[in-house]
Amino acid sequence: MALPAVVWLASAAILSLVTFLALRPAQRAAVLGRLGLGGAARAAARRPSTPSLEKQPPPSKPLASSSSDLAATFPPRQRAELQQLAAALPEAQRRALGDVAAFDEAAFARALLGLAEDYRAPAAAAKYSCSGLAVREIRALGDFPDYAALSGVPPPAPYPEFDIDRALPRPYRPFRWPYHQTMSLTKLEPDWWLELESTYRTRIAQRKALYAEHGSSVLGALPGSELACKELMEMALQFLCARYPHYFSLSADARGRTVFENRILDVRTVVSRGSAAEAEEEEDGDVVDPLLVLLEHVPEDFGIVLRDPDSGYYYLRAGVICSALGWNVGTKIGLRLDQIHEPIPDYKEKMQFSMDRYFSKMPTSKPIQRGSWGLEVDQPLYMPPGDPHEALRGSQDPGLGLERVHLRVDWQTLRRLPLSGAVVFNFKALFTPLAELRDEPYVPALVLRVLAAGNPRIMRYKNTWHVEHVAVPALRQFAREQRDRGLVATATAAAADGAPSEDPDAEEEGEGAWSPRTLDESPWFPGWQEKWHRQQGF
Repeated sequence: MALPAVVWLASAAILSLVTFLALRPAQRAAVLGRLGLGGAARAAARRPSTPSLEKQPPPSKPLASSSSDLAATFPPRQRAELQQLAAALPEAQRRALGDVAAFDEAAFARALLGLAEDYRAPAAAAKYSCSGLAVREIRALGDFPDYAALSGVPPPAPYPEFDIDRALPRPYRPFRWPYHQTMSLTKLEPDWWLELESTYRTRIAQRKALYAEHGSSVLGALPGSELACKELMEMALQFLCARYPHYFSLSADARGRTVFENRILDVRTVVSRGSAAEAEEEEDGDVVDPLLVLLEHVPEDFGIVLRDPDSGYYYLRAGVICSALGWNVGTKIGLRLDQIHEPIPDYKEKMQFSMDRYFSKMPTSKPIQRGSWGLEVDQPLYMPPGDPHEALRGSQDPGLGLERVHLRVDWQTLRRLPLSGAVVFNFKALFTPLAELRDEPYVPALVLRVLAAGNPRIMRYKNTWHVEHVAVPALRQFAREQRDRGLVATATAAAADGAPSEDPDAEEEGEGAWSPRTLDESPWFPGWQEKWHRQQGF
């Protein structure tokens, strides 16, 4: 190429670059969009700052998990944690544990506890849980071992200023935009695994009434879940006693049995027979079943999934669930993970592979949390298939008032238990009047965007249509008020209203402009702590 032509091309390139940089942000975005270069950069810039553990399956992998791969995949062994704990135990207990430094990998692989096998059976003593602990070791640890040391998750900090009569749940707002069906996981905050609030007494009464009416539809356990149920109950009670010591405590009675004292409800519950009674053949009728203890003292729902040693898949084997909408324990117990989630749009295509792999490798030291949400008439806690409240979802009531429309957030956590290796999914339903979103910056516009432009299949599954004729106008008004009051930094009325623009990928103009997207500190809105402390008074 001749030198003049090279100089001419270089000059043209420099002039084009200068011209491009002189454009306004929206104009630059439009140019990049036409060249197919703008979307990825903007999407990366809009990701929430909360650290995400979300993982998607590589495109080249099959969407269904390989049974042979899963059967050979185990969570991290808990041997090191057991050794550290053993060093601090009394000599008699150390002798019962034996040489915890010795571990036979081959024996572990061929002697796994069966899916339906009770760890208390004599033949189970020589077997292992999927966490790499021998059943005889688990038995030697006795009741209420130090689960913080075994799991690697620190105990919660005491919360002495907590007042059960004034406490409000933290204002979780787990809305996301762009809205895709993903796992959307973040690290669990150890202090907030089990969160109590002022509805405690009411919720416990509701749970007991639901169990009295529905029985195995809300509480059930299959053979093989005995260890996991006991372990979960002990971990939950240890947490409550550490977090809220002015309301809960554990002590031994005259017979050496462990007694849980609940000073909110003014009850004492025998939760274990104690080490002195382990050799007794007869059952102690005063000891309450672990799942009943959870039902009557912890206002959370729990699902326990166990690993099948033959296939490596995880199955729901026990649960106490009193706040499910459209399903219950009776319809899901015994099912495999993907069978449980079958009604969820895109689960098989986009999530099954990653969920199966995540469950197979999840360590005890890294529990996670996530949230789901919906809009409801009133506060339906438990709605099994065919429930009368279900009829409200089939029409838009012209007489429905805003005061009856509520945001329902199911705040969920997922953790592996260190002894049994079971994975526990727990959640609680939190209801907030929709009007509360009025002064929460960016939230109304974000909800509007999801309602207006979310994936139709996912939105049908979420089933918010029956309240949208009331919710959408209210949210639109809240969004405009926030713009007018300067609570949000938006460039256009359309952005403030949450309405999708003609070019949804275009950047908004202006310094500090904001268009609806996942909150920067999701699930928290700016100023949430001040509002929360002000409302509850501490």
